[in-house]
Amino acid sequence: MENLSSFQRQYLKGLAHHLKPVVQIGKNGLTDQLFDAVDIALNAHELIKIKFLDFQEQKKELSQEIAERLNCERVALVGNIAILYRQHPDLAKRKISLPA
Repeated sequence: MENLSSFQRQYLKGLAHHLKPVVQIGKNGLTDQLFDAVDIALNAHELIKIKFLDFQEQKKELSQEIAERLNCERVALVGNIAILYRQHPDLAKRKISLPA
């Protein structure tokens, strides 16, 4: 995925403001099931929040690992919440139109 501009990141942060976290990272950490859940959520919503219940000290590294493995962008880290974005590959199913 191409890198987002700072303007696009701010735009996505604004869109994500009202969203609730759809995935939570608990005591099991990064598991295959967690990656599957994040992948499904990104395909359905494009923009999601992940809440770190545990591993809060490693949230930066773990959210970057998720982004790299699932080919998405980490838009921001706000507290113990990571905001992730991945544009839907099907043009007809895209919900978010990024500004230029």
